[in-house]
Amino acid sequence: MQQAQSIDQVQQVLSGQGYVCGRALATVVFLSLKLGRPLFLEGEAGTGKTEIAKALAAGLGRRLIRLQCYEGLDAASAVYEWNFAAQMVAIRTAEAAGAADRAALQNELFSADYLIERPLLQAMRPDEHGAPVLLIDELDRTDEPFEAFLLEALSDFQVTIPELGTIRAPEPPIVVLTSNRTREVHDALKRRCLYHWVDYPDFAREVEILNARAPEASQQLSREIVAFVQALRTEDLFKKPGVAETIDWANCLLALDVIALSPEVIADTLGAILKYQDDIARLQGSEAKRILDQARASLDAA
Repeated sequence: MQQAQSIDQVQQVLSGQGYVCGRALATVVFLSLKLGRPLFLEGEAGTGKTEIAKALAAGLGRRLIRLQCYEGLDAASAVYEWNFAAQMVAIRTAEAAGAADRAALQNELFSADYLIERPLLQAMRPDEHGAPVLLIDELDRTDEPFEAFLLEALSDFQVTIPELGTIRAPEPPIVVLTSNRTREVHDALKRRCLYHWVDYPDFAREVEILNARAPEASQQLSREIVAFVQALRTEDLFKKPGVAETIDWANCLLALDVIALSPEVIADTLGAILKYQDDIARLQGSEAKRILDQARASLDAA
């Protein structure tokens, strides 16, 4: 297991997993590891918030446990549930065998053998490789009651199962929370965390990211791709393309053996970078050529 003893080492660990980040983000990650504080990452979709947790887990040699949030997620679903199907089989088996000790049967049914552990409980368990990385992804999709529960769980790093008692983490997990800011997350939860806004990268850093994630692309093509995507982000779109879309588009172009952008190629592959029909329709005809000319002009001026 690698240890990140400095900000530079954090950048090296992440870079080793193909994740390119700036000094500010590396600093807050280092402080999160050093102080044992949850890390709250907020920003537009596709800017690499989820990927940083994956890269951190791989770089540190820790297990990644992901809790994907959704509307209606409750504490029980995030912590544990009982294997009702197996419990029913055990009850039928006991009845067929004529077992009469109801107390013993109840103790057996609500033992660890019938417990299905969900992400929060899994993160509280000891691990020979060290505390896992717990990714709580897209927290803004949940509601306030779940936030309140999460606030308590992250304060004490323990959960309670009525039938089994309280389970406390022997070593607090490395917690990364992400939000696309579709709604505001409560200040009380944010105060428990170290916060960082993950923005779209500048031109040089996005080219660096593309070199790391799509190394087969020529430098000229990579620069054209990034310049076009960055010009696209200045347009009035329903959903601006993130870094994830930049990487996806580059891989699509490589699969088509494209060596340079053209309006025709752009029109054929817009579905890799834009996900709404209204946005795609806006770039039909001369619009793609206009933005491509704008992107190339910015490259010539650089």
